[in-house]
Amino acid sequence: MPNYTAPTKDIQYVLHDVLNISGAPTPGYSDLDAEFTLAVLEAAGALASDVLAPLNRTGDTEGCRLENGVVITPTGFKEAFAQIKDGGWPGLDMPEDFGGQDLPYVVATAVGELFSAANQAFTMYHGLTHGAASAILVHGTDDQKTTYLPKMVSCEWTGTMNLTEPHCGTDLGLMRTKAEPQDDGSYKLSGQKIFISSGDHDMSSNVIHLVLAKVPGGPEGIKGVSLFIVPKFNVNADASLGDRNGVSVGSLEEKMGIHGNSTCVMNYDGATGYLLGDLNKGMRAMFTMMNEARIGVAMQGLAQAEAAYQNAVIYAKDRLQGRAVTGAQNPTGPADPLIVHPDIRRNLMDQKSFIEGARAFMLWGASMIDAGHKGGDKDAEGLISLMTPVLKGFLTDKGYEATVNAQQVFGGHGYIEEWGMSQFTRDARIAMIYEGANGVQALDLVGRKLAQDGGKHVMAYFDMVKSFCKSADAPEMEDFTTPLKAASKDLQAAAMYFMQNGMKNPNAALAGSYDFMHLFGYVSLGLMWGRMAQASLNALANGTEDPEFHKNKLITARYFMARQLPMTTTLLKRVESGADPVMALSTEAF
Repeated sequence: MPNYTAPTKDIQYVLHDVLNISGAPTPGYSDLDAEFTLAVLEAAGALASDVLAPLNRTGDTEGCRLENGVVITPTGFKEAFAQIKDGGWPGLDMPEDFGGQDLPYVVATAVGELFSAANQAFTMYHGLTHGAASAILVHGTDDQKTTYLPKMVSCEWTGTMNLTEPHCGTDLGLMRTKAEPQDDGSYKLSGQKIFISSGDHDMSSNVIHLVLAKVPGGPEGIKGVSLFIVPKFNVNADASLGDRNGVSVGSLEEKMGIHGNSTCVMNYDGATGYLLGDLNKGMRAMFTMMNEARIGVAMQGLAQAEAAYQNAVIYAKDRLQGRAVTGAQNPTGPADPLIVHPDIRRNLMDQKSFIEGARAFMLWGASMIDAGHKGGDKDAEGLISLMTPVLKGFLTDKGYEATVNAQQVFGGHGYIEEWGMSQFTRDARIAMIYEGANGVQALDLVGRKLAQDGGKHVMAYFDMVKSFCKSADAPEMEDFTTPLKAASKDLQAAAMYFMQNGMKNPNAALAGSYDFMHLFGYVSLGLMWGRMAQASLNALANGTEDPEFHKNKLITARYFMARQLPMTTTLLKRVESGADPVMALSTEAF
């Protein structure tokens, strides 16, 4: 069975050596010294490694089952969920007024990686609850906040998001679920939703569904969509539970992965619901939850890659297979370990350089969210809005690729279920699809985010890269800044291509949107590796107590810059090939 060890030291390094969070002006960050964050991460890491990780295989093999209209979760999930609740982990960054601990989002993100890497399917139960609670926090009335948030923050009640219907997914304007207004101000919802993660289970006393529906007589399409709070059990005025509402589980979806999470078909038969936010403005309220979910899904890509990589390294060091081409490295044994072979090391370095760069990118993104939400920094909000589709699309694509590469290290054993590597691949696959498929992320990036606020935020991104390179203008940094400058020029050229061709030939331009999203991701990881290289060089110059750790970072940084970052040149050519006659002929190929 695979093992998982929380990468606490690596996370601490990013938080303090690279991002210097305790020195940032964001409210609450001055309290985040290394001693405090280490205590949080070690506690979360112990829970992840000792409690959640052993249940990952159980959830995969047992799955959930539907009995008499109630979903039963896998063995051990209920007890583990009680530990999560008792530790206050679901409300780590939620307001104290509703029972949370009011810590910055960057801390919750770091903890979220540990939980998700240990057991993605399990972590989704309280992760989705957090998103639903966030939507109520931002868009709910005072009464709705008082009624729902204390019990959702504690996960006594859990939450979901209900968007997709059998005939519509991305195009939510096609939805048929109706919400009929009632004399008392409530609504009666009727319709069916599918793919509802955590839709029902036996780990909380109530499930609070956030449901998109149309009120009869409203505008056509997406402009007529509203968002409603629909509890599994109706809630009395004193917050006690009343009768069962008109919502039920029609069936459980049979999925490729994340078997431990209950993905439900939900039927609404005159269920009582309450408008959340403004009428016909449901997408505005839902996107509070959706954008948070996209950041969380980006983290899932990173987390599954990390868990798979850890096991691949262990296997490569232990498994004896063949001899090193330069001579026996294990002369007293019958063969050398896999790790001596260049192709295995290349494979592992591809994984390692992605994972560590992605972690820095992820935590930097979380710090931008904190700067916007806690510090009122509008520029930070604009920057993370630009980067959200890059985080979601790039980290899940490359995270899935990393799990496949980790599986490859095991050879035939990677294809055998008892080794557990296939679960990482199967679980990671959904992250490229849900919360907006990655093709949609690419279209959002190119079609909306680049031009947002007159292109202000993408220009700020280029300035950020330029400023870093200028600040790192030293001979020992040339190995990192020179390839980063070249990659940034590729990204700027690609952005210019869209500006020049987007209007006159939109099909040709959009044909390169997916490659552009990846190009943006590579440059972002290049920037993060540049920062890490600078931090480790400074640490070595200042006489660090752990020189081997920082030397390792520099080796990995050089690998990424030399072997991975040059991919931007190829991606630029692919972006610009959208107007190629071969691409134009594709319209006739089907």
